[in-house]
Amino acid sequence: MTKKPGTSTSAGMRVMRTRVKKKSGLKESSRRWLERHMNDPYVQRSKADGYRSRAAYKLIEIDDRYQLLKPGMKVIDLGAAPGGWCQVAAARTGSTAEKPHVVGIDYLGMDAVPGAVVLEMDFLDDAAPARLMEALSGEPDVVLSDMAAPTTGHRRTDHLRTEHLCEVAADFAISVLKPGGHFLSKTFQGGTEHEVLALLKKHFRSVHHVKPPASREESVELYLLAKDFKGRASSDAE
Repeated sequence: MTKKPGTSTSAGMRVMRTRVKKKSGLKESSRRWLERHMNDPYVQRSKADGYRSRAAYKLIEIDDRYQLLKPGMKVIDLGAAPGGWCQVAAARTGSTAEKPHVVGIDYLGMDAVPGAVVLEMDFLDDAAPARLMEALSGEPDVVLSDMAAPTTGHRRTDHLRTEHLCEVAADFAISVLKPGGHFLSKTFQGGTEHEVLALLKKHFRSVHHVKPPASREESVELYLLAKDFKGRASSDAE
């Protein structure tokens, strides 16, 4: 690999340009992906700032704009690995090891996150919702989901699988959130998001799509933001 002099990003950070040599034994497509990843300013910022992944900046940018996370709030993070969103949530809510009020879940193992409780299990497991609520010790103010299904290479299939995770996360949020709470979930353009939108609009006072700057421009990734949960009717709670 070779490095070129750095260039400045819009965030004022100097980026060191790295070029992966073609004789590195990688396929050309893999070489291009690795080169793009290494030169991504958000990847470089995450290393400098101590975040687990560039995804942390997606939540930071959304929260800076919409003010979802406040001190003392209880938060559930679905699909938490490698832990970037848990880091942001713990810092912004003031969650500590002595009194944690951020709980994450993922079937992928990950290092402990200071100020957060992380369950290593599949959110789709029937026992997962109860385990999350037990660990949180109360209703959440915010439910976050950055879950995405492993890609198959077939765009329509990938969209449907991730959209299913979004819908399951939305159902969970509606069943556990405090009145006035918020829900944020990854989704994809071109999936079945209209069905999820209809569900959320029924239960939240404000629902719309968000694409933070940290989400790559060419990506079909979007986030659904549902604010101000209306609360559960007695029939919903039964």
